[in-house]
Amino acid sequence: MLSKEKMLNFIAVLEEELVPATGCTEPIAIAYAAAKLRAVLGARPEKIRADISGNIIKNTKSVVVPNTGGLKGIGSAIAAGIVVGKDEAVLQVIGDVSEADKPAIAEYMNATPIEIRCADTPVLLDIQLRGWAGEHSAFVRIAESHSNVVRLEKDGEVLLDIPVNVGAGGTRTDRASITVEDIVAFANEVEIDAVKATLDRQISYNSAIAEEGMKGNWGANIGSVLMQMYPGDIAVEARAYAAAGSDARMSGCEMPVVIVSGSGNQGMTASVPVIRYAKHLGVSEEKLYRALVVSDLVTIHQKTGIGRLSAYCGAVSAGVGAGAGIAYLLDGSAEAVAATVTNGVAILSGTICDGAKPSCAAKIASSVEAGILGYRMYRDGQKFSGGDGILHGHVEETITNVGILAREGMRQTDEVILKIMTERC
Repeated sequence: MLSKEKMLNFIAVLEEELVPATGCTEPIAIAYAAAKLRAVLGARPEKIRADISGNIIKNTKSVVVPNTGGLKGIGSAIAAGIVVGKDEAVLQVIGDVSEADKPAIAEYMNATPIEIRCADTPVLLDIQLRGWAGEHSAFVRIAESHSNVVRLEKDGEVLLDIPVNVGAGGTRTDRASITVEDIVAFANEVEIDAVKATLDRQISYNSAIAEEGMKGNWGANIGSVLMQMYPGDIAVEARAYAAAGSDARMSGCEMPVVIVSGSGNQGMTASVPVIRYAKHLGVSEEKLYRALVVSDLVTIHQKTGIGRLSAYCGAVSAGVGAGAGIAYLLDGSAEAVAATVTNGVAILSGTICDGAKPSCAAKIASSVEAGILGYRMYRDGQKFSGGDGILHGHVEETITNVGILAREGMRQTDEVILKIMTERC
């Protein structure tokens, strides 16, 4: 039995992580900062300077910002936040925009000087906006997590100043003590009512955008390509629907997603395959909830050591999380979940993140495949062993090694990716 303190902490982690966002979270975080800037300034800025960390630039460069009429990039995210953003909606800041208001976003962007610079900062997720209107100025900074406002200024007066703990991720809940064994225990023991509302929203939102991705013509249409190649296979269906949701989201679909570890792609990858498997197996709603708890928390557990943004593709962590959730549906034991994580990590660790874009959908499909293969290996008595590459004999040490690989080993990789993608860094 887990202690009451651990149970409450797991619930708090899920509530903190599983929040809705409309659009890719990096441009949406910029739009949120811009809406906050307008609110602090009390007017639309006549001039803006944006100092943005390289990883934010990387993940904003190639995705369509929703509700902008198809605009891409940092300037359009800033303009959307200024013109139509509702800062009280946080990561749904531009989730409710009328068709009549959309042209004003491009008009403002084209008429307003917006200087964009790569920030000289040790913080991988760092958004600093300064705006001027008449004789007044304002400053907003978001750091470490996508909605973590750490500094506000108006006319030089500091209104808010929260110290930035570099590498802490901007989270409030304890992550350091999480283990795979405790995750499975929590999934077994938690009262469903304590997590039902959070998971219901995840099921509803992420299933809806996955369905839209399968029906519509979004991005590279990875989902429909997979289903045409391999019809009737639940393992392919799980990959296809997760990829379809990503394709829609990367291409500007205005439907919200429930994120995990600050990412909508990871939120869909961790949830949609488990939902599709549960539907295929005909399991109870309660079993689905408990499997989603495993998938979400295994994803979060891996990302704790990696960080919010990295050169390490987060879809891999979420695909392994999905495999763990499916292992829970099909087997239920902590042993099966741990073996699935170890096997899945061995297959695709080191896949690079070169920004948010349509090819994320293909990486998601591959990552979910790795997670499912990781379980099938366990089921058939096969495994990768400690000492094979970065693997350790215990799943927790393997997860620690992945964090070191992503956080330290791929630091230079991240710099090279950024240099390739943009002249600003």
